[in-house]
Amino acid sequence: MKPVSELLKQRSPALFRTEPDTTVFDALQVLATHEVGALMVMVGEQLVGVLSERDYTRKVALLGKNSREVRVSEIMTANVITVSPQTRTRDCMALMSQKRIRHLPVVDAGKVVGMISIRDLMDDIIASHEQTIEQLTSYIQS
Repeated sequence: MKPVSELLKQRSPALFRTEPDTTVFDALQVLATHEVGALMVMVGEQLVGVLSERDYTRKVALLGKNSREVRVSEIMTANVITVSPQTRTRDCMALMSQKRIRHLPVVDAGKVVGMISIRDLMDDIIASHEQTIEQLTSYIQS
C-alpha cells in the first residue's frame, strides 16, 4: 500500500473548510456545493474540528434543532484524528474501521495539507486490484 501523499497528488489541492462560528446551514451548503461529506473546521490555519454529514444528522436533524441557528462549533467533532502524508493507506483503512470514521485530515508539521475519505481509499484499492489483474493477464498470455 502506498503513502497518503500519493493519493493527495491525484486530487485537487482544494481544502474544503468552514469556521466554528458558521451556521450549520451555511456549512451544509458548502458540503452540497463541493459534493463532499465532511469539512475541516479551522480557525485561521489551525484545525479545530471536523464537521460531517453524520454530525448534522445525529446532532441537529434527529434532535429537531434548526440548522440556521446552530453553529458548527456546537456539533463538530473536536477530537480530530489525523494522519501524516507518510501514513500508509492500509493503516488509514484500519484506523477508519477501528474509530468508525469516514474522513481523515492529513497534517504535515502542524499544517493541514488535505483530507482523505473512505471513498478515496476504496478507489485506490480498486485501481490497484485492476492493475494487478491486467499484469497477471498479460503474464499468462505471454
